[in-house]
Amino acid sequence: MARFLKTGITEDAAAEADAQVRATVEEIIADVKKRGDDAVRDWSRKFDNWAPASFRLSGKQIESAYAALDPQTIEDIRFAQTQVRNFAQIQRDALKDVEVETLPGVVLGHKNLPVNSVGCYVPGGKYPLVASAHMSVVTAKVAGVKHVISVAPPFEGKPNPAIVVAMHMAGADEILCVGGVQAVAAMALGTQSIASVDMIVGPGNAYVAEAKRQLFGRIGIDLLAGPTETLVIADEEGADGELCAADLLGQAEHGPNSPAVLLTNSEKLARETMAEIERQLTILPTAHIASKAWADYGQVIVCDSYEEMVQVADDIASEHVQVMTHDPDYFLHNMTNYGALFLGNRTNVSYGDKVIGTNHTLPTKRNARFTGGLWVGKFIKTCTYQRVLTDEASVMIGEYCSRLCAIEGFAGHKEQADIRVRRLSQKKAA
Repeated sequence: MARFLKTGITEDAAAEADAQVRATVEEIIADVKKRGDDAVRDWSRKFDNWAPASFRLSGKQIESAYAALDPQTIEDIRFAQTQVRNFAQIQRDALKDVEVETLPGVVLGHKNLPVNSVGCYVPGGKYPLVASAHMSVVTAKVAGVKHVISVAPPFEGKPNPAIVVAMHMAGADEILCVGGVQAVAAMALGTQSIASVDMIVGPGNAYVAEAKRQLFGRIGIDLLAGPTETLVIADEEGADGELCAADLLGQAEHGPNSPAVLLTNSEKLARETMAEIERQLTILPTAHIASKAWADYGQVIVCDSYEEMVQVADDIASEHVQVMTHDPDYFLHNMTNYGALFLGNRTNVSYGDKVIGTNHTLPTKRNARFTGGLWVGKFIKTCTYQRVLTDEASVMIGEYCSRLCAIEGFAGHKEQADIRVRRLSQKKAA
């Protein structure tokens, strides 16, 4: 039976914080809907001390961003985007249009159509998350999206050059320096200067995620990405306390409410990891954030077997699952609920977050039970069509349809079938 050596705050405490977020987001969305650009500017001034004449960056501003970066940084961004683009293209190539004659004279098919316009949110207020530009803009463009608006909040009082360059290199058609709920609302609702889009993607803080939730239906979204989560599954043959601690704290530094969980079959490894976390927190530059996350949301769970570890892991349904055991493939073959798996101690979540090529926008808050993360398929609408080639086929399908409509009491539906059966039968008789 699973034993908890450490637990985090209660669900009720977390829910109380969520309620406060909802109310704030409702207010901002309503204001942007009513006042457009003026509201966006006022809220941007309030939260980010940022209210330029135009949030849209000019070609000259984009050139200045390139000039502010050293060549190695630009090359590193290019390398990361190449990896993301290559894997996204492989995924896109796996999506095939189909057309098949399912019965004599009856042709069915589907086409994979990209949405026309997308807004990509790139977090950048606390940390300039350059990689989020790769994950959203590059993937949208590989999917075939015609128009991409990419937004990010100011960082230290101005557009962050690395984010701007990443957005531009990724292929964004418009780049805006604005963030928060006001940016999401502007892209969803449209303002005097910002065109509305069909879909909004990308991670963000709790307010951005709640804005996407409230606006879903008016626009499409990728998923509701909450605070970063990590689950480390380890045994004594696959990892040691130092490695487990580094992988837990490496994700806990995202924010003070980022869950970090160790799941192991070794109480010895569990206690070594807990001690190592305390040591590393004395030297980690971001310890002021990671320590809060670990104190409030960190967990350590000890199980008796791999089978039990799989059961607990699937119930947690974590965003990131780092597997460092003597047989990582056991979890690949048996787990069903996760955002992304990182198999073996040679890889880690940071590789996936930044450069290896898979997408880092992933489901949180147990949403991995029913959805995967952002990929080209999220930007694709699979739309069906049908064609009936012969009178005989239409009559045959129509007779079945007529009887089935009668069962449901849909007289108008029935007549749609009956009129064709009558006309085509008469045509054949003539």
